[in-house]
Amino acid sequence: MRILTIIPTYNELESLPITVDRLRSSVPESDVLIVDDQSPDGTGQLADEMAQVDQQIHVMHRKGKGGLGGAYIAGFKWGLDRGYDVLIELDADGSHQPEQLPTLISQIDRADLVIGSRWVPGGKVVNWPVHRQLISRFGSFYSRTLLGLKVRDITAGYRVFRATTLRKIDLDAIESVGYGFQVDMTFRVARLGLTIVEVPIAFIERELGDSKMSTGIAIEAMINVAKWGLKERAKTLAAKGKALTS
Repeated sequence: MRILTIIPTYNELESLPITVDRLRSSVPESDVLIVDDQSPDGTGQLADEMAQVDQQIHVMHRKGKGGLGGAYIAGFKWGLDRGYDVLIELDADGSHQPEQLPTLISQIDRADLVIGSRWVPGGKVVNWPVHRQLISRFGSFYSRTLLGLKVRDITAGYRVFRATTLRKIDLDAIESVGYGFQVDMTFRVARLGLTIVEVPIAFIERELGDSKMSTGIAIEAMINVAKWGLKERAKTLAAKGKALTS
């Protein structure tokens, strides 16, 4: 089973080498793809230096800050083209603990998508203020309700995909570039009738660098979720109407 861990970066000069070292120790069989969006702090150059001394580390340089979703989609395509069987999403900032990744990977035999979840029994967040927890919980509740999903942590970014799952999704049709991307991917996997498994994790607030979350990103996600939910309900109503008249 060939495994690729994708790590998007934008100004992660301090945290990137720590995260990659922990990943390489925890899952040494995994190759690493660092997708850098022209970080002005030199993260891309550091990634290149890391790749020179470790042949399992690869680097993709994108032109400008293209968003989290765009970075992962580019990484997915890169990995699928090279025949990887399992593709993983991992933040560079240390909030996703690489030491928990073997547990997530162990569940891929019975799932098409494994999500590291903060909001299932056993999951938790560390060093997060109450208002951040409320925003995250509300985001999951809002998305889950409008889209009719059962996933508890629908906005989670710690994920393990089967390559076969990603090949069933039209990656070019994905609209979200910000954190709504995670909701979009979950919705698409669920609509295909595939199996999603949530594994409890401890999510730790970053200690180095600055969060990329912004009001604009949150608004984009809420608008898209509402749009997807309305489209899905319209399809359901149309199907019911067709059944009644047939």
